[in-house]
Amino acid sequence: MTVKILLDTDIGTDIDDAVCLAYLLANPECELMGITTVTGEATKRAQMASALCKAAGKDIPIYPGAEGPLLIPQKQTTCEQATALGGMACEKDFEPGCAVPFLQETIRRHPGEVVLLPIGPLTNIGLLFAMDPEIPRLLKGLTLMGGRFSSAIANLPPAEWNASGDVHATAIVYKHSVAVHRSVGLDVTKQVQMSADEVRKRFKGPLLETVLQFAEIWFERVFNMRGERNITFHDPLAAATIFDGAICQFKRGTVDVELASERLRGMTHWALNPEEGRHEVAVAVDPGCFFEHFFSVFQ
Repeated sequence: MTVKILLDTDIGTDIDDAVCLAYLLANPECELMGITTVTGEATKRAQMASALCKAAGKDIPIYPGAEGPLLIPQKQTTCEQATALGGMACEKDFEPGCAVPFLQETIRRHPGEVVLLPIGPLTNIGLLFAMDPEIPRLLKGLTLMGGRFSSAIANLPPAEWNASGDVHATAIVYKHSVAVHRSVGLDVTKQVQMSADEVRKRFKGPLLETVLQFAEIWFERVFNMRGERNITFHDPLAAATIFDGAICQFKRGTVDVELASERLRGMTHWALNPEEGRHEVAVAVDPGCFFEHFFSVFQ
């Protein structure tokens, strides 16, 4: 049995989005129904997604989405990794403004069958849920990479990047009920990392080698920012939990999104509530299990 997936991504800033898309394209248990892109230069992000689809030999619908948050200023204006597209085959022309209608139509055509996987700021998904409030109830599940739910790892920002990228859209998404509403947060994803040297050794084959061309741009960026070269598998980890229940442990509770405090805006407040909680949050990860599962789909 395959799982129908809709991916909403800000591919082109952090490299983990491209790694996640490659994983979904290679996974025989994944029926990728479509890809929507979000944040600045959404069309370039769609072109990157197209390049990976062509490397995988698959024809997947791709639609650029919202380029700016609902109310706050955009923090993510450019798609830096698109500079690697020069020598790659990819579609160039995409119709703007069709992401949300595409998501709506696809979910309504397959009620109870689709898992929605947002791995960027939640503007497209917030718009979708606000425009058609029945959509959350028509989903099989919602698994997102976003938020921070524990202080166990030091030196993490109070508000995670995706959750804070469009705080009002994030609040909209968490206010809606979905049959399975799962979050894989920064406190868990930071435990799943790989050095650039190891990535170069293990990313083999046309699909991962295409990702590696984008990754070299990312390695230079993080080296300039932090003096390191590595990949944190934030988004691939969230995706993998859909297909392998042994990778992460989840607990049920309630998530509220901070909107009042400008300094903490986008912070996800987590309260354990096993009986009545509407949200499931990843509380532990087995990195070895994740990496074994991740690379197995490329064999």
